[in-house]
Amino acid sequence: MVTRSEAWPEGTPCWVELGVDDLDKAVAFYRALFGWEVERGGSSAGGYVSCILGGRKVAGIGSRMDESRPTAWTTYLAADDVDEVAGRITAAGGRVLTEPFDVMDLGRMTVALDPMGAAFGVWRSRAHIGVELANEPSALVWNEQLSDDLDAAKRFYQAVFGYTYDDIEGGSYAMLKVAGRVAGGLGAFGTDTLPGTPPHWRTYIEVPVTDDACTKVTELGGQVAVPPTDTPYGRLARVADDQGAYFYVIQGN
Repeated sequence: MVTRSEAWPEGTPCWVELGVDDLDKAVAFYRALFGWEVERGGSSAGGYVSCILGGRKVAGIGSRMDESRPTAWTTYLAADDVDEVAGRITAAGGRVLTEPFDVMDLGRMTVALDPMGAAFGVWRSRAHIGVELANEPSALVWNEQLSDDLDAAKRFYQAVFGYTYDDIEGGSYAMLKVAGRVAGGLGAFGTDTLPGTPPHWRTYIEVPVTDDACTKVTELGGQVAVPPTDTPYGRLARVADDQGAYFYVIQGN
């Protein structure tokens, strides 16, 4: 278990946020699946929902702002200065989709695309640091970017956030490190990747038993896209909620 009460180091995946068309439907799904409590923002926050586990924030749910992009989970990477990071994103070949802006007194953010086309957010914390609890059941446990050009991804994220890497799996995957500590991953699409799959960041939520979580997802109107599979890191499955947003559930070893 990891708890946090201060800003995450720059480059660390620090928050995950679901953008949906139906907030109430999403709240009902994830409350039933993970036991999350919720705090709803007022009208000034657009009804934004903070998901709470054990009294600590673990994720957010908001209205989908860009109808051209699918319902999806977005990974946010911590920044000391969002405006500076936005400049580095552009210089490294990425594209800033939303110019940096303040979110009340909570923080400052932007949303961008890396050169491969994967969307991610950048967050400078103020009153809201991001995830306050991780690496335990019903909380965030891993984030990774997948694309068809791992070398290009490594160059981009190193230029923007200064990552160093530990290469594994025959060079098809790299553990990204922030200040010498593993904080996430970058990977190449495997041979089993469906044609047309766009580059993307993945969100992994820990669960007590992966098979039970998959059964619950189906009961709640979601779907199991990739059935439970044993890996060196735990038993995992790719699932989608009842509005089509994909994420992973993993039972640790």
